[in-house]
Amino acid sequence: MKRWQVQLLAITAAATGWAILSAQDAERQWLAGDSHIHSHWSADYDERTDPPVPIIGVDGRYATPINAYRAQRHGLAWMVTTDHGGPNHSKLNFTRAYAELRASREIVPDVLQFYGMELNMPAMDHHTLIIPQSEQEASMLYEIEGRFDSQEAWPSDPARDQETQTHRALEHIKSLPLLPLLFANHPSRSAKGVGVYGRDEPREFRANHDFAPEVYRGMEGAPGHQAGTLAPDGTQKRNAAGEPAGFRGAYGNAGAHTFGGFDQMTARIGGLWDSLLGEGRRFWIVATSDSHAHYADPSRPGSDFWPGEYQKTYVHAPRSYRGVLDGLRSGRIFAVAGDLINELDVAAKAGRRSAGIGETLSVEKGQRVELTIRFRDPETPNARGENPRVSRVDLIVGAIGPPSPDRNYDKNPTTKVIARFTEKEWKRDAEKYRLAMTLPQIDRSMYLRVRGTSTADLEPPMDIPGENPWSDLWFYSNPIFIELSARD
Repeated sequence: MKRWQVQLLAITAAATGWAILSAQDAERQWLAGDSHIHSHWSADYDERTDPPVPIIGVDGRYATPINAYRAQRHGLAWMVTTDHGGPNHSKLNFTRAYAELRASREIVPDVLQFYGMELNMPAMDHHTLIIPQSEQEASMLYEIEGRFDSQEAWPSDPARDQETQTHRALEHIKSLPLLPLLFANHPSRSAKGVGVYGRDEPREFRANHDFAPEVYRGMEGAPGHQAGTLAPDGTQKRNAAGEPAGFRGAYGNAGAHTFGGFDQMTARIGGLWDSLLGEGRRFWIVATSDSHAHYADPSRPGSDFWPGEYQKTYVHAPRSYRGVLDGLRSGRIFAVAGDLINELDVAAKAGRRSAGIGETLSVEKGQRVELTIRFRDPETPNARGENPRVSRVDLIVGAIGPPSPDRNYDKNPTTKVIARFTEKEWKRDAEKYRLAMTLPQIDRSMYLRVRGTSTADLEPPMDIPGENPWSDLWFYSNPIFIELSARD
């Protein structure tokens, strides 16, 4: 083949690629989903036998099609089944759970249903593992779980729960032709206080993200189990003494509860998430149900909402498995509780260049950036039968600098709320709202993110026992990165 023919083929391929990407961009919409859902294949085990016999329907309660049906009823377009691992669970997943997932896709075709699991991450707390949809998805998960889940072996093998095994798992996962995704679940549930972390430490997030940045992509900004403060009739749960009881997210350790339903790593301005973003890390947050058993289940009440009933993760993506997974990997995400909003577009523009949530805007030193925030506050009742209103939107900005030499560093002192917007500042068009501002002249690389609430709280206070989750609603966007061009 002549050189000009090779060049023509390359140009044609590039043009075709751009056409596909442009088509996908045009098809993107905000799709609600849930990346952490348990079915009845999250088993308990009878350890009186050797090997232990899995007991179905005890830990996780519902069949996958039931979860998918409930997800659809609560407005979800996609979901991930994430059953717990345990002794020989990889075989249970491969031989039984996967068949039910495939059947569920046929029964509830309008919901994209990813195959995944809640991986017992070696030396850490649980992680959501999302497998790309393909003909190889079952064998891919079977190998990952069988080789690397820390609770898979029987008898128990302490060697599987070491940090060296974490690195081996990431090495294997990032070598796969179709890349899965990993998100740390309920990262501060084992914390002993604010900034006193448990099984998930900042240094581990940094190490894992350094090692596999396209795979190890973030954490639950808002954990599930948000109905842990509700009695089966929806009123406040109380203990035997009549006192308010239960904690949102099952974050029951004293001094380490959630803040407005969000994990301390996300909710604290200038905290761990901002520390990671301040190093330029593309490290995203999601919100989930962690659904095991519904709080109003008449047989045995749990502490969970149905998928999509309370928290949603919105991804800006075409309605396809590939599109949603790419949107999650790219950070085109916002997380919201109580259907406070269902669209959020943040656009940063400098000259002819622009960037949205999860994207990067290159600017010259001294250049001004025009920022536009649009959100949709639906005029429809949420699952509680209420129509909450956005009372305020905050713009949060932090500087990007070199990585901290302290791998456990969890602060970014440059991060601040630089603007608070109320209805006086935004323009309304039916259910859609718009606000705009010009950022000061850019003199260093930075990131910005948006947060909003239904409350009057300037910052989310730490949640108390028995707090009503429906009266304390927040949403968080993932960041836009603004980077000085190389010549600066």
